[in-house]
Amino acid sequence: MKKNYIFFVAVAAGVALAACNQNKAPEQKAIPPVAVSVDTVAKEPAVYYDQYPATVAALNQVDLKAQVSGYITGIYFKDGEHVRKGQKLYDIDRQTYQASYDQAVANLNVAKAALDKAQQDANRYNDLLKQDAIARQVVDHAMADLQSAKMQVAAAKASVTRAQTDLQYSVIYAPFDGTIGISLVKMGALVTSNQTLLNTVSSDDPMAVDIAADQKEITRFTQLQQHPSPEKDSVFTLLLPDNSVYNQVGHISLLDRAVDAQTGTIKVRLVFANQNRFLKAGMSCNVRVKNNQSSELFVLAPNKAVTEQMGEFFVFVLNDSNKVSQRKVLLGSHVNDKVIIKDGLKEGEKIITEGVQKLKDGAAVQVGAPKGK
Repeated sequence: MKKNYIFFVAVAAGVALAACNQNKAPEQKAIPPVAVSVDTVAKEPAVYYDQYPATVAALNQVDLKAQVSGYITGIYFKDGEHVRKGQKLYDIDRQTYQASYDQAVANLNVAKAALDKAQQDANRYNDLLKQDAIARQVVDHAMADLQSAKMQVAAAKASVTRAQTDLQYSVIYAPFDGTIGISLVKMGALVTSNQTLLNTVSSDDPMAVDIAADQKEITRFTQLQQHPSPEKDSVFTLLLPDNSVYNQVGHISLLDRAVDAQTGTIKVRLVFANQNRFLKAGMSCNVRVKNNQSSELFVLAPNKAVTEQMGEFFVFVLNDSNKVSQRKVLLGSHVNDKVIIKDGLKEGEKIITEGVQKLKDGAAVQVGAPKGK
């Protein structure tokens, strides 16, 4: 009995010892510090540009519509070519309008002849009246006929003017120098007065570039308009759709008369030369406006030091114990490989530039030499 009791105690002790060994947590290995490179935040002068979405527009544009009805009998240009002011573009069948004009001229000549006869009769009857050799009633009738003849001449002249206008409108000329579009009518097409759109002509040199600026910037753009910079150091440059910089500089032409109450923006119109016809009406591009505070000092940080999380931007700042803290920053414009920090950093603070992807707030780091140093 005693031996069985001793055996039971020994087994129970073994089971308890095994259970203790199983419940004992394994030792955690210490996480090594992340190898990083740092940079010291400094204030530097920065030349940078504010960028605005823009649309290219023609300074002058006219829709060509037929002002008389008829068939197209002549087209005197190639689609998309440059045209000169006064250049003949379209002919609308002139025969009917030429005939109407000739008839109106003939009617005017008849009316003038009738006026001459009435004038002669009036003169002769007035002379006879002075001699008391004709009845007064005959003279009154002659004067009434003269007045009627004058009115008929005036009406005939108006008919000639109207017929002449229609005849002139049967030929369509370029209203100014510019580029003409693709013709919307072909030879032989029937066009209707004041309804049929034939084509569009737009000026192409210079071109307007419109941006929408916040109403807070009205003072800035007004000053830029009143005090333009030298052309060789223009404040305004243009980024084309392929991100190349346009080889001409611009200037402010005007600020719109009013602020858009819905968007709180005002339209600013810039003008750029376009001798090579690179700019086309309707093109989307970006205007770069040189900041007029470029000579001041700004807090700059390398672009690679900044991380984005759900639309907000952060940097990792190194403290004295070789640990990092994540800090939210407010970004300004990019300047080459750096970005202006409007808020969140001070001059002299150290930020992580390499190894950022491996960090989290409070992580320990091992500082190495920054790349390129």
